[in-house]
Amino acid sequence: MARFLDIHPDNPQPRLVAQVVEALRDDALIAYPTDSGYALGCRLGNRDGRDRILAIRELDERHHFTLMCKDFSQLGQFVHVANSSFRAIKAATPGPYTFILPATTEVPKRLMHPKKRTVGVRIPEHRLVCALLEELGEPILTSTLILPGETEARTLGWEIKEDLDHVVDIVIESGEVTAEPTTVIDWSEAEPVVVRHGAGDASRFEA
Repeated sequence: MARFLDIHPDNPQPRLVAQVVEALRDDALIAYPTDSGYALGCRLGNRDGRDRILAIRELDERHHFTLMCKDFSQLGQFVHVANSSFRAIKAATPGPYTFILPATTEVPKRLMHPKKRTVGVRIPEHRLVCALLEELGEPILTSTLILPGETEARTLGWEIKEDLDHVVDIVIESGEVTAEPTTVIDWSEAEPVVVRHGAGDASRFEA
């Protein structure tokens, strides 16, 4: 049965943040709110957590995972950002964008796209998520919480607790959550490609 934690959206209680981070380090799988719907998350080295995310969402090995990063400096440790894209990506973060970029050797191969060797990265604008990332000291391996047969991310913690009570370890409630997804930009080649239109203005990346 999943633990249900209600954490203040503007001033996350350090004690509760520490509890979540301790659980992540112990290989827990969490359902947590972001600035673009709920997400499933675990630490990068949690092999079982990755497999549980794929099972819950009924996804295959080609799924593009996202690394939720605390800042641009951390993002740069896990993906290669070309000189041509550096300024545009930095200007768009933090914000509602996910960038698909070539992964560095810091990313375990099982988290990369099997053929492209890419991974998604994003820097959120959400106080709780930022607090978790600061305390954890590494990115959270993340996938949007869209269940099979559904088209939008979940937005209500109590509903997630009811539906996923036996397949996740912690469900976090933290204020109002919007379902609008991030805008996804694939910049693994020379020119950016808008893969999904979402909350972020895509026109800045379109020719």
